[in-house]
Amino acid sequence: MRPGSGRQAGRGTLVARKPSQKNRGSAIMFKTLLAGGLAAAALSLPLPAQAQSPLPPGLKLSIAAVTQPVPTNPQYTTVDLPILRDGLQKASGGQITVQVSSHAERNLGGSEIVRLVRSGQVEIGAGTLSTLSGDVPILDGIDLSGLSPDIGQARRIAEAMLPLANKELERFNTRLVVVYPFPAQVLFCRSAFTSLADLRGRKIRTFGNSLVDLVQKIGALPVSIGFPEVYSALERGVVDCAVTGTGSGAAARWPEVSSHISDLPLSWAVAGYMVNLSWWNRLDPAARALLEDTFARMTDALWTLGDAATRDGIDCNTGNAAACRIHSLAPRPMTEVKATEADRALVREAMQTTVLPGFVKRCGARCGEIYNRMIAPISKVEYRP
Repeated sequence: MRPGSGRQAGRGTLVARKPSQKNRGSAIMFKTLLAGGLAAAALSLPLPAQAQSPLPPGLKLSIAAVTQPVPTNPQYTTVDLPILRDGLQKASGGQITVQVSSHAERNLGGSEIVRLVRSGQVEIGAGTLSTLSGDVPILDGIDLSGLSPDIGQARRIAEAMLPLANKELERFNTRLVVVYPFPAQVLFCRSAFTSLADLRGRKIRTFGNSLVDLVQKIGALPVSIGFPEVYSALERGVVDCAVTGTGSGAAARWPEVSSHISDLPLSWAVAGYMVNLSWWNRLDPAARALLEDTFARMTDALWTLGDAATRDGIDCNTGNAAACRIHSLAPRPMTEVKATEADRALVREAMQTTVLPGFVKRCGARCGEIYNRMIAPISKVEYRP
């Protein structure tokens, strides 16, 4: 099921609907423009008006949304603002308005999103699933470290798990309407390395329980540091390496304080937009349909962006000016460390023997059963108690 792309079929239930020809065409156009060197134009294109039935006369809907960590994220500037805010207002003829804010603008750390949406303080909120899993543990299983070696598999797992995740979220009066990735989460290091084996004994900044498990498995020392503090931690040698998205590191100027970057995805920081379920169920059907189409468009744009931004982040960090189109070119080029087959095998083995059992231990035996039923057929890695 494609998140947020269905019609209502009973109270609060979304049923699968194939994306329209227009949605498929928009995704293809977006990718084509990126490949053709027109990334800036593609990322700033306004959303065309939807072929929707007019909303009931006099209907006015004002929506508050808190989405990305910072307002400079490409996900914020190229999807949230042009599609969620401007596109929805245009498609509704001005009857729907959305006030979009970032976590930083609202002084949020990200872990409050479920509670913020549940209470109705905002109608839409977004955050990484590993962060939101503090309230809903099963969410962590969607993006375990080492689970998805490529973004296509990450999407298949996320969409397969969406209905079940929403069943869990109902008790928090919330519903996921979009799931999406950030660029691949990779290693940035202050000094040279050629393989994961070289990292034994090094201090590595991590986030989320499954990444801690993975880092320990390869013989390194996990260190928990908030993202805003990582730059100075790398600069001062508090940590030797740190994990974040290829593009996130570029945006945070990590090439100034690190010299080598891996191309091996350790996870995808899969995230989601959720809505307040009571509010969603009360919406006028025509307004809800317009929101569903908007969420479907956002989903395709965000997965396309996550794919393009992964390689772009590496190119920008390594000084490849010709291929750097989305992020800023590093003033001091880094060295790209290409993953070996031994590295890939180590990550897969760590996921099966350490990361997955650790997740089930934290989440409970039921989560192991859910993993084997929903995820193992895609990942080809089975949980064995």
